[in-house]
Amino acid sequence: MADSLKARVGRVVAGSMHALLDRLEDLNPQAAMEQALREADGVIDEVRHELGTASANRHLAQQQHARLNRSHEDLREQLTQALAAGREDLARAAVARQLDIEAQIPVLETALADLARQEQELQGFTAALLAKRREMQEALAAFRQSRAAGASAAQPPGAAGVEQRLAQVTQAFDRVYQRHTGLAGTQPSGDVDQAARLAELEALVRDHQIAERLARIKAGEA
Repeated sequence: MADSLKARVGRVVAGSMHALLDRLEDLNPQAAMEQALREADGVIDEVRHELGTASANRHLAQQQHARLNRSHEDLREQLTQALAAGREDLARAAVARQLDIEAQIPVLETALADLARQEQELQGFTAALLAKRREMQEALAAFRQSRAAGASAAQPPGAAGVEQRLAQVTQAFDRVYQRHTGLAGTQPSGDVDQAARLAELEALVRDHQIAERLARIKAGEA
């Protein structure tokens, strides 16, 4: 695995979404996080490609290792047969080939161990990157949700919206009432603020009437 790819893996895994937002506070935070996710996807693809290559190379090395061991065993039997037949020249050739194989096997075993370590390392990188990507996705989803909630809170239905809805309801009522009775419907009630003040005035008059009734009862006049 190239050092440059290792460095990129380290940056992605060690990176903090909060730190990223701090650095890019003057830009579009959501676009920055989406770009970070794309970069993580690119690194994951590269690491998976490296992992696939390492796995394939290890498989080939294992096959070669097994083939050399089988060849070494076959040469042992052939060497015995050559000596039994009095063919020392063939026996010498078999021994020479065995020595060549014995020289290759330790090198091949070292390569196998290196490939196994590389494969394990890449599997760890892949797992860490996928975990980091999930964390980034969750952070992006939370950010989008918070922005959506903030936008809703920043734009509450104003008085104009309430007035419009109240007018629509009133007009619908008046149309139905007039169609079935031939009489005019409700009287225009003005704006919402005016309606609220009229309601307050009505409540004040009613409270006054209640107080007068109680006063008369107490005085024995009722």
